[in-house]
Order: sequence, then C-alpha cells, then structure tokens
Amino acid sequence: MKTLLTGIVFFFVINTFHAQTKDKQSSIDFVTVLNDNHAETLYYYQNNWKVLREAAMKKDYIESYELLEIKPNEATPYSFILITTYANQNQYDSREIHFEELIQASGGLKLLNEKTPNDFRKVIHGQDNVKHW
Repeated sequence: MKTLLTGIVFFFVINTFHAQTKDKQSSIDFVTVLNDNHAETLYYYQNNWKVLREAAMKKDYIESYELLEIKPNEATPYSFILITTYANQNQYDSREIHFEELIQASGGLKLLNEKTPNDFRKVIHGQDNVKHW
C-alpha cells in the first residue's frame, strides 16, 4: 500500500512539473549596439528593462528574465540577448497591459547622455511565444 501511495504521489508531481514547464513561454530579443554606444545601451537595459522585470516578478507578472551580454562577431552580430519568461499563457497574454502599468509607475525612461534608444541600439531579431518543453 505504501509503495502504491508513493507511486501515485510521484506520478502527480512529475505530471504537475511537466505541465508547468510546457506552459512556459519566453520572449527573446537580440540587440546590436549602434555607433559604439555600449555604455548607453547597457545603462538603458540595467536601469529600465531590468528594473521593469524586477517589478514584474514581484507582482507575479513574469516568471523570470535574463539580460545577457556577448561579444559580437560575424556569426552573432549582436551584443545583448534579452529573455523574459512567462509561467503560463495568462501571464503571456497580459504582458502588454502589465508592462504598460509598470512603465507608467516607473516615472519615465532613465537615459545616459540624453540619447534615446533609437540612437544607441537596434533589436535585430525578436521572437515571441517561444515555448518551453
């Protein structure tokens, strides 16, 4: 009886974990730095993008995020990879509303040297609705 109960619990734990994993979705952006404006780009992502995601995690609007930096080359002509992961379809579907709320509450963009995002960075590829298996 004890073995049967252990097996049933194990089955439900595994199935719950699998269901949670397959419901996850991510948005991924690959960003190149324009005109040697690395400092402005990094400042922007650390003081805007990252801050918004930290606030989104506290409100359970997203599951996680990653701000990654690599050295660009011919094969990978981007410097930053931005990943936002949503735990489920509801978080993903509500992302625009939730981030608009957080942007409004943030008090506006923080910029270095008064350069706007179009001056210092370009998203060379963005991919939404990336499923986790």
